[in-house]
Amino acid sequence: MVARKELISTAELASRLGQPNLRLFDCTTTLDYLPPGSDAPYRVVPGRHTFEAGHIPGADFLDLQGEFSDQTTRLRFMMPATAQLEAAFGRHGVGADSFVVLYSIGTPMWATRFWWMLRSLGFDNVAVLDGGLDKWKAEGRPLEAGAAKGYPEATFVAKPRPGFFVDRHAVLAAGGDRSTVVVNALNAQLHAGLEPSRYGRPGHIPGSCNVSAAALIDPGSKAFVPLAQAEPIFAAQGFSRDKRVIGYCGGGISATIDLFMLHRLGYDQLTLYDGSMGEWAVDESLPIETG
Repeated sequence: MVARKELISTAELASRLGQPNLRLFDCTTTLDYLPPGSDAPYRVVPGRHTFEAGHIPGADFLDLQGEFSDQTTRLRFMMPATAQLEAAFGRHGVGADSFVVLYSIGTPMWATRFWWMLRSLGFDNVAVLDGGLDKWKAEGRPLEAGAAKGYPEATFVAKPRPGFFVDRHAVLAAGGDRSTVVVNALNAQLHAGLEPSRYGRPGHIPGSCNVSAAALIDPGSKAFVPLAQAEPIFAAQGFSRDKRVIGYCGGGISATIDLFMLHRLGYDQLTLYDGSMGEWAVDESLPIETG
């Protein structure tokens, strides 16, 4: 088993700081969860305050919901038009010769979401920092405070790849397709419908399996678990490399942890249901199951 090169260690990043083509980004967002029955499942808080309190030297900050999401829908974090993303990444200095490193605080899901977006745009020179800022700080590595200094603007030219995102119709059609695995990255209690869902009706998309994103992260270091530990987790749910995988969660974020790990394991037929349960659970025309 050979790991693909989308993961960068803290030691390697430390050795690369200051390189002219490095584009290092803190992608942190925090969610202020609201009570079930509220108009929205959570309030989105950009992580700019934690960034300014302390970030890896030279890093810039990316506001996922602000600059990098579709503002025309009630759903959070939806993939916007390509032109919007080209302009936003260009403003932050990402160009054809850039090496992009992404990190976040507490969970890598904000970083893996940007990794997924960039790959969908045809940009592959991108890595996620293993353990994020948590591991960096635990190792006593340097930090700097204050607002982002940013990078010189660049021209970002997207080459969109088909198949990275699917809608609810494609997910519904996949229900009877034995060549497709639909996987829910939320926790087991939410998947089973055993606790109230902040997204609407409790439960999961019928026929979907459950590989919680949290099972793929070491809770102490915040680093990804070894591939040898992750592979049997997926295998136990019927995954195989000849099947297509559709990942989903609450809002299309934590599912990218599953997709990131599957990609590193050599899976190539991967896609994301961007609307996820934020869309599915409130649409009474769509089936849902518990248990």
